[in-house]
Amino acid sequence: MGQVAVTVNGHSYQITCDDGQEDHLRALAGQVDARVGELVTSVGQVGDMRLLVMTSLLLADEVSEAKDSLLTLQEEDSKTGEKAQLEEAVLAAGIETLAERIEAITEALGRP
Repeated sequence: MGQVAVTVNGHSYQITCDDGQEDHLRALAGQVDARVGELVTSVGQVGDMRLLVMTSLLLADEVSEAKDSLLTLQEEDSKTGEKAQLEEAVLAAGIETLAERIEAITEALGRP
């Protein structure tokens, strides 16, 4: 297990992570620290716990919006896929009809 020192709002924390995840954890901590910094700028130093709760709520809201967007895109993709299948079936039926007409014409031309 790896151990990483991260800093959020000027405070250092030792965090344990899986080996190889240290850089990813540092990057995540940097994002959290940046968000906390944005809140400090807008609301001031209202206490570490309150800042972390507010930051957590903001990040959770973003995750929720991202999930909703993904669900919407998946639904649209599903509808697009169904529409494509219907169009494919219509085209296949049209090709089959043309093939039958060509066969009929070929038979008619082959008769004396």
